[in-house]
Amino acid sequence: MKLIGDRLKEEYGTKVYKVSLDGGFTCPNRDGTLGTRGCIFCSAGGSGDFAESRKLSVTEQIEAGKRRVASKVKDGKYIAYFQAYTGTYAPVERLRSLFTEAIDHPDVVALSVATRPDCLPEDVLDLLSELNRIKPVWVELGLQTIHEKTAEYIRRGYPLEVYDRAVKELRARDIEVITHVILGLPGESKEDMLDTVRYVCSSGATGIKLQLLHILKGTDLEAEYLKGRVTPLTEDEYIDLLRSCKPLIPDTVTVHRLTGDGDKKLLIAPKWSEDKKHVWNRIQKEVLK
Repeated sequence: MKLIGDRLKEEYGTKVYKVSLDGGFTCPNRDGTLGTRGCIFCSAGGSGDFAESRKLSVTEQIEAGKRRVASKVKDGKYIAYFQAYTGTYAPVERLRSLFTEAIDHPDVVALSVATRPDCLPEDVLDLLSELNRIKPVWVELGLQTIHEKTAEYIRRGYPLEVYDRAVKELRARDIEVITHVILGLPGESKEDMLDTVRYVCSSGATGIKLQLLHILKGTDLEAEYLKGRVTPLTEDEYIDLLRSCKPLIPDTVTVHRLTGDGDKKLLIAPKWSEDKKHVWNRIQKEVLK
């Protein structure tokens, strides 16, 4: 299993930190285009609960992010990560301004943009391709599951073929694709989840993020949980699931995440995931060994 931290250290000779940015975007699942309530699991911050403030400029956000890890690194290198909401859901000239400001920062070695596969029109693809010739560009796609019944339940808002097309278009431009998968979605069996991992690894994606399902305050998933319709994975179940995922992920697909963090101010369940150090120690001993 090839981890992104190890790969980046090999490429740049030092630890590379991600700085989470907020470009002031919204989402077609929130602005009325597809819906107004977002995906069932998505917080009010649009999955950008750890991003810097959108009130700051991109440069100011990067500098703020650098200060957060100043005690851990000197003369470090960073990835500018547009994390909050849908990172390509804006007019292309606005995207050009935001992304160029990030990629021009001297300490930034790559640009990463989290988005939806249905928000990649031709002009945006061309912009990303142009920027990819300056510094590496990664596009992170929120797939979550390949199963249409689950996708409908979580209100993803697009069919699987849209993801397939997005991966094809991005890889044709030599842009890295990192696919987000949520483990523990309601109604899915272990084999269902493993089928999603298998699919992603054969889809052309160059990276994968495995995210434990978190139930956060203010989400529609919280209401489902309180009604007893959702049972979060236990710690042992999650570790076992990761062990089963490991042999399915070839070295050509870099693993960018194995757990994920829920904001402690918002996290309702599973509470065991709050102890990040303990969980990571178990993953190292029982999954990565």
